[in-house]
Amino acid sequence: MSAPTSLASRYPEAYLIDSMECTDIGSGQTMISLANTYSGLPGRFYAHVQPTAVSEPRMLAFNRPLALELGLDADALDSPEGAALLAGNAVPEGITPIAMAYAGHQFGGFVPQLGDGRAILLGEALDGDGRRRDIQLKGAGRTPYSRGGDGRAAIGPVLREYLVSEAMHALGIATTRALAAVATGDMVYRDTALPGAVLTRVAASHIRVGTFQFFAARGDEDGLRQLADYAIDRLYPELSERDNRYLGLLEAVAGRQARLVARWMHVGFIHGVMNTDNSSISGETIDFGPCAFMDAYDPATVFSSIDRGGRYQYQNQPGIAQWNLARFAETLLPLIDGDSEAATEKANGAVVDFARRFQDAWLAGLRRKIGLAGAEDEDGALVQGLLDLMQSDAVDWTGAFRRLGDCARGNDTPFRSLFGDRAAADRWLTSWRDRLSRDPDGAPDRAARMDRENPLYIPRNHLVEEALAAAIAGELGPFDTLLSVLADPCADQGPERRRYAEPAPRDGRIYKTFCGT
Repeated sequence: MSAPTSLASRYPEAYLIDSMECTDIGSGQTMISLANTYSGLPGRFYAHVQPTAVSEPRMLAFNRPLALELGLDADALDSPEGAALLAGNAVPEGITPIAMAYAGHQFGGFVPQLGDGRAILLGEALDGDGRRRDIQLKGAGRTPYSRGGDGRAAIGPVLREYLVSEAMHALGIATTRALAAVATGDMVYRDTALPGAVLTRVAASHIRVGTFQFFAARGDEDGLRQLADYAIDRLYPELSERDNRYLGLLEAVAGRQARLVARWMHVGFIHGVMNTDNSSISGETIDFGPCAFMDAYDPATVFSSIDRGGRYQYQNQPGIAQWNLARFAETLLPLIDGDSEAATEKANGAVVDFARRFQDAWLAGLRRKIGLAGAEDEDGALVQGLLDLMQSDAVDWTGAFRRLGDCARGNDTPFRSLFGDRAAADRWLTSWRDRLSRDPDGAPDRAARMDRENPLYIPRNHLVEEALAAAIAGELGPFDTLLSVLADPCADQGPERRRYAEPAPRDGRIYKTFCGT
């Protein structure tokens, strides 16, 4: 609750100017009331930009619960006037849209200037808990950072991000969220002509590792300090009184990133493009371009068509997150300590400790997935034994953990049927049950606890593609149904929705994803 007050006092002019209510839309109702504290930072942090109008804005999907959570007028926004606003056609008086500047390592190569090439930040809403949340239009036209691009987005990538980000939220994983998807009535041109759309994205912040790299690459220590102070005030206010707040920022980001990547891996999620410009310091999942979920467990799984070397494959995600954290640490060195050697030593401690943080989060989650409440030293070996079995038979990641819950109920058949080597599966089950016998929490509600940890429904790649293909053709029914299923991922929704829990047929698992830019 302290962050809004702190930001308002630090940037009073921007806060007051951009907090004006927007009452000039539709029938005069207040649809959206925003501040923009980021625009209180110096001009080199962003560019002022207006969204480019589209020909026929039409609402494709609207997230009413999220709108209410943000204190917005859901009825007014879910209207033709609201569609115009969320397509960028109507920017109310008092709103100062900006595109944020940042740099980034893309597939290991540094690009000193990237920035929001097709995203425009309208401002910040305060949710019911007093948290500041960015509201951004993605696909709303060119910005000074578009680098020759059209600044637009197609319906397929927009609805993919909407679907997957909301699924991640339902799974309890920190993520940006989707407020709305609006069709533009215009075509965008990639390999072919595609119907266009704009996504309204909500985030705790859009500050990235690459934002810090932008200033570090220019030797702009004053800009770095202002950015770090803003990030602490907004995202980590508990660090404000710490002796070394900038080291604290590095450690806090390390902790959130470790927990985030562990949670991705617990559900078989592969981000696909973990560049530093796609690494949020808020600890949220951001940018759902070539992401996908594993069916058959293989730690070397990679889906992205542009990741030809497998840099961002499933098993590499913790190491890449640590690599990104090291790049973040490099930007903070002059702030952490005036003595470069001392700064490096302190920062290295936080970067090295990331591996422990991740391993602790990873193993804690796997313990919960296999029904353990307590901890023993050999639990890692027990988990690895299961993963080895799953890999050897290309067993479905989501299905295996879910069916292990049946074993906790005394029915081993569904789980055993997944494996070609039933004897090996039985040996692992014997070891598992021996370990469960020593667990302090006992058995009565174990299966129910496992069901709460192990989703029945994830955004299966073949189902996502089916829904997107139908939406591009003008039929939103499959998208709406899949979105509804994924909103409650752990509860069995009955036989009529059984297909949503099934992996793709083995001959249909060769799958590639694309950025859509």
